[in-house]
Amino acid sequence: MTMRDEVATPRRTKEIIQRHGFSFKKSLGQNFLIDQNILGKIVGAAELDKSKGALEIGPGIGALTEKLAQQAGRVAAVEIDQRLLPILEEVLEPYPQVHVIHGDVLKLDLHALFASEFKECEKVSVVANLPYYVTTPILMKLLEAGLPLENIVVMIQKEVAERMAAGPGGKEYGSLSIAVQYYSEPELVCIVPHSVFIPQPNVESAVIRLKVRSAPPVAVTEEAFFFEVVQAAFAQRRKTISNNLKSRFFPGEGRERLESLLAEAGIEPARRAETLSLEEFAKLSNTLHAAGIGGSKL
Repeated sequence: MTMRDEVATPRRTKEIIQRHGFSFKKSLGQNFLIDQNILGKIVGAAELDKSKGALEIGPGIGALTEKLAQQAGRVAAVEIDQRLLPILEEVLEPYPQVHVIHGDVLKLDLHALFASEFKECEKVSVVANLPYYVTTPILMKLLEAGLPLENIVVMIQKEVAERMAAGPGGKEYGSLSIAVQYYSEPELVCIVPHSVFIPQPNVESAVIRLKVRSAPPVAVTEEAFFFEVVQAAFAQRRKTISNNLKSRFFPGEGRERLESLLAEAGIEPARRAETLSLEEFAKLSNTLHAAGIGGSKL
C-alpha cells in the first residue's frame, strides 16, 4: 500500500468522509488524525511485532488501525459509533487480522475480550487516539482491571498527559498522577499540534506511554483506603495535609491524634499534598489503617 492510499492524509480522509456522508458528532469527541509522522510515533512507542496484539479504542475511520495492522499480529478495535462500521469494514478489508467490535469500552468485559481476541498473543498493548471527554475513566478502567498489558499508548489532552507524568512539587501533580504512577510508568512521547486533526480540537494534545507495572512500586495494606487517603489529601489543594485529613477522617476530634499519626508516618502536618511522594502516601495510608482509621470502619 502506498502512502497515497493510506487513510491518514487530509485528501483521503476528506474523500472517505464525503463519500460516506459522515458528519462529526461533537458529543463523541471525534477528531481524526491526518498525519503519518504522528501515527508513526504512536505505533513506534507501542513496541509491537507480529507476536503481539493491540487493542484500539475509538478507531474512527481506521487511520491508526491500519498502521497497527501492519505491525501487530492481532488488532481488536472497539468503536461506539455505529455509523463508522461500514467505513471501517471498507478501509480495513485488506487486513483479516483486525476485528472491529461495536460497543462502549466502558461497558465491555475486558477480560472476556482479551480471552477471545488475544489468546495467541504473547503481549498486548492498548493504542488509541482517545476521545478527550472520557480519557480518565477509560485509562483508569484499563489500569485497575489487572489486564495482561504491556503498554498503553494514547493520544490525550496535553494538560492531562502532563498531570499523569508529573512528579511531586508542581501544580500538575495530584491524585491522577499518583493513581497512574501506582499502576504504570508514564512517559510523554510527543506534543501534538492542532493542525494534525480533522476537525481541529480546541486544546493541545500529547502522546503518552504508560508502561504497565507487573506490581505496584509500593506496598499498601488496603488499596481502596490508600486511594481514599490520596483523594482526601488533595480535596482542597491550598490546605495543609493535616487540615484536609482532619476534615475527612477526624471530624469532631482534636488534632492531637492525627498529628501523632502524621509524625509516626514521618510527615510534617504543615506540608501540602502535592509535596508528598507515592512512597510517603503509602506510608501514610498504612499508618492510618493500622491505627484503625479507614477500611471496614469507613
